[in-house]
Amino acid sequence: MGLRLDGASGWLEGVRRLPSPNCDARPQGCDVELVVVHNISLPPREFGGPNIDRLFTNTLDPAAHPYFLGIAHVPVSAHLLIARNGRVTQYVSLYERAWHAGVSSFRGRERCNDFSVGIELEGADDIPYEDIQYGRLAELVRILRERWPGLGDDRLVGHSDIAPGRKTDPGPAFDWTRLRALVRSGRPRPPARTR
Repeated sequence: MGLRLDGASGWLEGVRRLPSPNCDARPQGCDVELVVVHNISLPPREFGGPNIDRLFTNTLDPAAHPYFLGIAHVPVSAHLLIARNGRVTQYVSLYERAWHAGVSSFRGRERCNDFSVGIELEGADDIPYEDIQYGRLAELVRILRERWPGLGDDRLVGHSDIAPGRKTDPGPAFDWTRLRALVRSGRPRPPARTR
């Protein structure tokens, strides 16, 4: 894909850009120290379509699906979304605070939005993610590590890790070992064979 971070703006070049109003400045002195992996599908377990974009831009129609009634007016966003086909969309500059983590804590430090980048995978907890999504996610993590070298493996977490009991994503279908190997290798790793 050939992605590159514009160091001046915090926006990636080579991705689809759709700015969300649901963001603000990071607190003074806060920098990126954490990458949070999420999943999302709207309606749940249905892929494709414009509904994730609409949620993150406050244009989701609550009448379009019963599930939307409870979320359409909630101001949320993420920095990045990786669709099932590998397309990357950026909603918030990496230098700004996206509203993705909610009530959260990492190693006793609360308000993870302040110091994290949120990356959504189009998916569901128990549905295997696509090979191309792992490849794109690994590429994004490498770009983030170039800018913020302190983002080691211990700083790559799931939403469930920072909001246990409240959130379950990216779920048991997500292969952390595979992601970490891809990040280290810099190239795609074939999926493990099942017997």
